[in-house]
Amino acid sequence: MQKRSWAFSIATALLVVAPLLSGFGSAPWGSRWSGGARWSDEEVGVLASLRLSRLPAPPIDPSNRVEGQPEAVALGRRLFTDPRFSRNGAVSCASCHEPEKQYQDGLPLARGVGIGSRRAMPVVGAGYGAWFFWDGRKDSLWSQALGPLEDAMEHGGNRMRYVHLMRSNYLSDYEAVFGPMPSFEGLPENASPLGTPAEKAAWAALNPVTRNNVSRVFANFGKAVAAYEKTLAYGESRFDHYVEGLVAKAPGVDALLTAQEVNGLRLFIGKGQCVTCHNGPLLTDQHFHNTGVPPRDPYHPDRGRAPAIAQVQKDEFNCLGPFSDATEQGCAELRFIVADDPSLEAAFKTPSLRNVALRPPYMHAGQFSTLEEAIAHYVKAPRAALGHSELSDGSSGHAERPRIRLTEKEAGDLAAFLGTLSGPIKSE
Repeated sequence: MQKRSWAFSIATALLVVAPLLSGFGSAPWGSRWSGGARWSDEEVGVLASLRLSRLPAPPIDPSNRVEGQPEAVALGRRLFTDPRFSRNGAVSCASCHEPEKQYQDGLPLARGVGIGSRRAMPVVGAGYGAWFFWDGRKDSLWSQALGPLEDAMEHGGNRMRYVHLMRSNYLSDYEAVFGPMPSFEGLPENASPLGTPAEKAAWAALNPVTRNNVSRVFANFGKAVAAYEKTLAYGESRFDHYVEGLVAKAPGVDALLTAQEVNGLRLFIGKGQCVTCHNGPLLTDQHFHNTGVPPRDPYHPDRGRAPAIAQVQKDEFNCLGPFSDATEQGCAELRFIVADDPSLEAAFKTPSLRNVALRPPYMHAGQFSTLEEAIAHYVKAPRAALGHSELSDGSSGHAERPRIRLTEKEAGDLAAFLGTLSGPIKSE
C-alpha cells in the first residue's frame, strides 16, 4: 500500500468536477430538494466526497513500526502530558495541544518556555498528512513530535536529559514496546547537538555509539507520542449528518441545517471556491499555498514552505534517516520532494476545517481573530508580501481562478456554514 495516497485520489477526483462548480444550481442531470434548496446530482456528488464516512483508515507509516501497538499508544499518552520533558518542568505536548481546546492552545503564537513565531496546529487527524507543521519541515508524525522538545521557545530541553528521564520514569513501559534500553550511567546530565554551547560540547565529547543510542531512545519517544496522536480522530458533525441524509434522501434532513447554513454550504463548494483547497473528508488537500496572508512581522516575512524543504531533507529523523523503520521504497514523498517550485515561497499548509469554528484565531500566525475576518481576506485578495498569492484580485491574470466575490450577507452565510463542521473528538 502506498503511503498517504488517498488524499491525492480525492484531489484528482475533485479536479474532474471543478469545471462544474460555476454551473451549480442549473441541475442539468437531475436534482433533489432539501429545506427549499435544490441540489444537483453533481453538487451532491461533491458533498458526498466531503463527508467523514468517506475517510479511510489512517495510512500506515512505515517509518514507525510501533504506531499501532496498544502499549505504544499507552506510553505515548503518558508522555504527551508529562511536563518534566521541558527545560522548566512546566511544558508538555498538551500545553500547546490541549484536549479541552481542540488539541491546540487558542493563542496566535504558540507559547512554551518562550513565545514562538507561529500558531500551534491541532494534531487531530494529523496522521493523514505527508508533511507536518505549517511549513512541512517534518515528514512523519513521530519526527514532528521531536521538534518542539529541543526548540528553545517550546520545550527548550536537551536530548540527553530526556533520555535520563525516560530511563528513570518509564523504563519498563519503554522496554515493553522497544526492547532493552541501553544504560546511560556515568554520562552527562545534559547534552544535545542543538542545545546551549555547553550542551553541544558535551554532545561532541560522546563517542558515536553513545550518541546513536541516545538519539534512538529520543526517536522512540517521538514514535510513542505519534502512536497516541494517531488515535485522535474527528467525529461526525451536523454537516456530515446533513449530507448523509441528502445522499440517502432521508426524511427530516431539512431540519439539520438552517437556510443560512445551506446557502453557506452552496457558497463553500461554489463561488466561494473554498473546496479548491479544503476538499476531502478532512477538508484539506494537505498541500501548501500562498494566499497573501499578511506577515505578523512585515520586516521579516515568514518564507513558509520554501526553506523547510532543505530542513526536512537533512533532518536526521526523516524517513530516510538512521532512526526510521522504513525502507527506501517506503519514503516516496521524501525521495521525490519538489524542491524548486517558486509557488512554495511563503506558502503554508492547508489546515483542516473540521471543528474550525471552535479554534480561533486563524492562519499560521493567528493573523485573523474570527472566521469573518478570514473570509474577508479571501474576498479582498491582497497581494502577497513575499512570493506570489494564488488568489486573484481581478488584475493578476489568474486564468485558473476567478476573483472571489461575496456580498456581506454571503460572507456571513459562509461563516455560519463553517460552524456546522464542529463535532466531537475521539481517541480510537
